[in-house]
Amino acid sequence: MLDDPTFLYVEDDLASRMVVEMLLPLIGFSKLIILEDSTNFLASVEALHEKPSVFLLDIQVKPLDGFAMLEILRRHPDYRDTIVIALTASVMNEQIKLLRTAGFNSVIGKPIDQRRFPELLTQILNGEEVWTVT
Repeated sequence: MLDDPTFLYVEDDLASRMVVEMLLPLIGFSKLIILEDSTNFLASVEALHEKPSVFLLDIQVKPLDGFAMLEILRRHPDYRDTIVIALTASVMNEQIKLLRTAGFNSVIGKPIDQRRFPELLTQILNGEEVWTVT
């Protein structure tokens, strides 16, 4: 597992941001940076004082959706191999296949299940892929 990871969460939904802000410390993680949209995404990431080690990307955020942000990260030498987790309410098999093909490491369904989130995140950080959303 990553030692003391820094999370960057791009999410336009306040309730989802609040859930993640509440849950991460309960799992033992204290470093969370939140962007409320994807405006100037790369410039915002590069301006951070601490380099994120895990990205949580809302797929339906604007102006750049999760796929566009992932493409930017995978082209960037500092983030090519960084863990990128899709957070989405679109959890049909076809959408999950698109997420895998695009290069996401895993997916967590929304609304976020507060009971399962710690387990799913721990699995992902331990190197497991999570593609089933229940």
